[in-house]
Amino acid sequence: MKKLNLNDGQKIPNVGFGTYKATDQEGIEAVSTAISSGYSLIDTAAIYGNEEAVGKGIKASGVAREDFCVTTKLWRESLGYESTKKEFEKSLKRLDLDYIDLYLIHWPANAKNYTNWQKTNADTWRAMEELQAEGKIKSIGVSNFFQEHLEALFQTANIIPAINQIEFHPGYWQQELTEYCKKQNIVVESWSPLARGKVFENEVLKAIAKKHDKSVSQVCLRWIIQHDVIAIPKSTSPRRIQENIDLFDFELTSVEMEKINKLPQMGFSGELPNIWPDRV
Repeated sequence: MKKLNLNDGQKIPNVGFGTYKATDQEGIEAVSTAISSGYSLIDTAAIYGNEEAVGKGIKASGVAREDFCVTTKLWRESLGYESTKKEFEKSLKRLDLDYIDLYLIHWPANAKNYTNWQKTNADTWRAMEELQAEGKIKSIGVSNFFQEHLEALFQTANIIPAINQIEFHPGYWQQELTEYCKKQNIVVESWSPLARGKVFENEVLKAIAKKHDKSVSQVCLRWIIQHDVIAIPKSTSPRRIQENIDLFDFELTSVEMEKINKLPQMGFSGELPNIWPDRV
C-alpha cells in the first residue's frame, strides 16, 4: 500500500476503511476485521454515532496504536471555537484514544446557516490549530470544502488543511476542485467511492473489470488511487473488506483511466456545502 505525503510532514495510506453506518457490535467486528486485513487508516465521524464502536474495534484488533491512523470529524452543527474544543474532547473520549491522527471539519459553515460563515469556519479552524499544537491532533483538515470556502479560510489560517475529503467517484469526481486542492498541496480524499452502488450497473466499468479479472469496486478504487486520491470504501462483509484492499496487483491503462474520467454523472449524492441541509 502506498502512503501519501501530507503538507505537515505526516504520511497517510492511500486506502482506508470507511465506517459510515457500521455501528454497535457489527461496527466493532468490521473495524477489527479491517485492521487484521491490512487497513491502517480508519475513518469515522461524530455524526456516524459509532466512535465508541470504532474505538473498541481498534482495541480488539490488538494492533499497536502507532501502526494505524484514525480520522474523525466535527459535525456542521457544532462549528465555532468553544464548541470545537468541547466536541473534540467528546470524540477523543468515545474513541478511547490519547490523540487523533486526522481531525476534519465535516462540512463548512455557509451563508444559509451562519450569519458570518467565514468567521465561523475561521474560529473553528483556530481551535483545531490549537489542538494540533497541544499534540492532541497530528493533522487537521476539512471535508466538503469548495474552493470559495478554502480561499476564505486561507485569509486567517496559520496552517493549510492537510486534506479535503470530498465526494469523488466515477460519474462525479469534482475535477476542478481536485486540481485546485492539489495545487494548494492539499491531499484529496474520496467519500462515496462506489457512487452509492451505481457503479455496479455501468457497462464500461464492468468491461474494464472483466479485462483485469477484478470486481467493479476494485476497478473504481484503483481509478481513485491512480488519481493520487485516498479511497475509503466501507463494508461490514469480511469478503468485501478484503476485496476492497486488494488493489495493488493490477493497474489501469491511461486509456481506461480516461474512459472512466469521461463517464456521465451517476451516483451523485445531491449534497452540496452551500445549501445544506437541503439536497439538490
